[in-house]
Amino acid sequence: MEWQEKLKKIEEKFGSPFQETSFSKPLPIKNFLGELKEGESVSLAGRMVSKREHGKSGFAHISDYSGKLQIYAQRDNLGESYQLFKDLDIGDIIGVKGELFKTRTGEITILVKELKLLSKALRPLPEKWHGLKDVEVRYRKRYLDLISNPQVREVFIKRSQIIALTREFFNNLDFMEVETPMLHKIAGGAAGRPFNTHHNATDSDVYLRIAPELYLKRLLVGGLEKIYEINRSFRNEGVSSRHNPEFTMLEAYYAYENYNYMMNLCEDLFSFLAKKIHGSEIFEYQGRKVDLTKPWQRISFADLFNKEFGIECSDSQNIMISKISDKLKLPKGLTRTQILNITEELIEKNYPKDRPVFITDFFTWTSPLAKNKKDNPYLVERFELFLAGLEIANAYSELNDPLEQKARFKNQLDDDDELPKKIDYDFLVSLEHGMPPATGLGIGMDRLVMVLLDQPSIRDVIFFPLLKSLEGVDDHK
Repeated sequence: MEWQEKLKKIEEKFGSPFQETSFSKPLPIKNFLGELKEGESVSLAGRMVSKREHGKSGFAHISDYSGKLQIYAQRDNLGESYQLFKDLDIGDIIGVKGELFKTRTGEITILVKELKLLSKALRPLPEKWHGLKDVEVRYRKRYLDLISNPQVREVFIKRSQIIALTREFFNNLDFMEVETPMLHKIAGGAAGRPFNTHHNATDSDVYLRIAPELYLKRLLVGGLEKIYEINRSFRNEGVSSRHNPEFTMLEAYYAYENYNYMMNLCEDLFSFLAKKIHGSEIFEYQGRKVDLTKPWQRISFADLFNKEFGIECSDSQNIMISKISDKLKLPKGLTRTQILNITEELIEKNYPKDRPVFITDFFTWTSPLAKNKKDNPYLVERFELFLAGLEIANAYSELNDPLEQKARFKNQLDDDDELPKKIDYDFLVSLEHGMPPATGLGIGMDRLVMVLLDQPSIRDVIFFPLLKSLEGVDDHK
């Protein structure tokens, strides 16, 4: 029977299956799956995921985000409403009221006394509830993925917990959560290609932010000393198992501290999250052990590039790029972003993935917003954190010299692949009013969640990753 006929049949007998506006559901299903309280009255709602009839009675399972529970419907108890039970399809959303009991097989069940159809499913669930396996369809139709695969639903529930725990961690350290603009007049604060749009009311071109950094530093100038933001950022670049154009990032800033503080904070934060999620600092990611036991290894970026390419930290930018290009047989015009990508490859190649690694001692020209080391002007106080082979975090002691910052911004303008294309003079003006010495940290939350929840792709921890449109798949038919 086509869905139009089924819908018409329901409407003729029971009215519109979409007329209900509410149904009492005080507790989720999981609250009734433990110790049985025989005869306890319950009111639950959820999606029907299985059904079997036996003449004048029938069993079904209803499911919500927390689990599934069996229901038992009898004609003697429901009267005319038993016909509604018979007309229900897998996927329909129903509400039931009744009493708990245990079947002869020991399954906790609701003896239904009242049944309501809350929403009719006009399309069938995938593969008759045996699970949605096609990865492409899972990403494109996440709602079906969540219905069909409870383990996927659990990943996203835990992702929410990780974000909440991260807030708890920073709040307990007296950091203040703030919000900064997502529309920027100038795309700055990181290297990346922005999404651009136009604001009609002010007749101005604006960009979706590639990073919140420059606005958060303005707040340091304004006297807010311990701040963080869990933000959405956007970069108009490729997609992969590690990259999505829209992503979640945490940035935190602390006045009067330097990047060593942020190293210790990362150790404490990641350990805190692992213990909350796994009960241990040791867990598995993609078949490999990950051990977060402190202290974590620290490796010099400058020493690594000296060993691999013969680069001295006093070499000019052009000489460094030339040495790297010659060794790797790459084009001469390598950008700062490409150099950092090469770093990631070297870390993966040379260092075990079972322990976190801090990469320190970056060249000044690769880090335009970081403060120089006191004993070496060619290097900056910066680290990148690699976990399970993935770059997870980036931090540095913040450059607060407005004259030096202006000079570095001007140097960036010559690189066609780098941002900002325009100098953010308002940010420089804010620095001229005085920004205290400070340290800042950025963490890619999607990648962190990937590792903590043992997921192979960033698409597995983002509800709706951006995908290429496919003819027929994205059409409404």
